[in-house]
Order: sequence, then structure tokens, then C-alpha cells
Amino acid sequence: MDAKIRQGTAAWFDMVGQTMCEAALRAELAPDLNLTLIERYTDGIELADCLIQGLRFDIIDGRPSFRSGARRDEQGDIIIQITAAAARELNLLHNADPQYPKSIERVLTTGEMQVDGDPSLMGSWLKAVHDPIVDRTK
Repeated sequence: MDAKIRQGTAAWFDMVGQTMCEAALRAELAPDLNLTLIERYTDGIELADCLIQGLRFDIIDGRPSFRSGARRDEQGDIIIQITAAAARELNLLHNADPQYPKSIERVLTTGEMQVDGDPSLMGSWLKAVHDPIVDRTK
């Protein structure tokens, strides 16, 4: 089994991006698909190059790529803004855990997580990467 990585670290965001890229490649995306997903911690710490904790995930002409770190004002087709605590809560729960949908509803209701755009545009593979990420998170 792969080693667990502390959530929110650069290594963790690299693992998330790599896991997403691998899943997207297995999904055989349409060659004309172009989407950008930005996820950033609203209370994220500053990283190098004017980035904060987060991730930019691009699909350009059906090919996935990512960058660890997000800019505070960076735009995309899908933008997820979340507190570090809410991200931690969600990244400890598997999809099948009955608490998972309740936690998502709670953090959306409280404003701890805001989603602009439609994540389902990425495809069903996006939901499928959640559990492998949980399995690698400490």
C-alpha cells in the first residue's frame, strides 16, 4: 500500500493531482474536452510563486494536467473554495460512508465550501478518485 501523506502539504496536492490525471487518462476523455477545475483553501497558507494551498486541474484537448497550488483570484470552469478544516473533514470519509453526503451538505450550507460550476462536466471518474485520495490521506 502507498504511504499516507499529510493533507494540505505540497506532496499531498501532488498526489491528488497525479491521482486525478491517472483516473482521467483511464476514462478516455473526449479529444475535444477542455475544462479547468480550481480548488483552493479559503484559509490556505501562502506557497511559492503567489500560490496558496490548492490545485489547478486542466483538461486540454482531452489531456489532463495539474499544478499544485492555486491563485486566490484564479478562474476556471469549476471553482471549489473550501476551508482547510472542511477539506479535512471530507477527506477522511469514503463515498460509501453515510456521514459523507451529510458532511458535504453541512459544509455547503455553512459556506465552508462553495462550488461554482458543475463538477459533473469532468465525468464520473472525478467522483471515483475520492476514495483513493482518502486512502492516501493522513
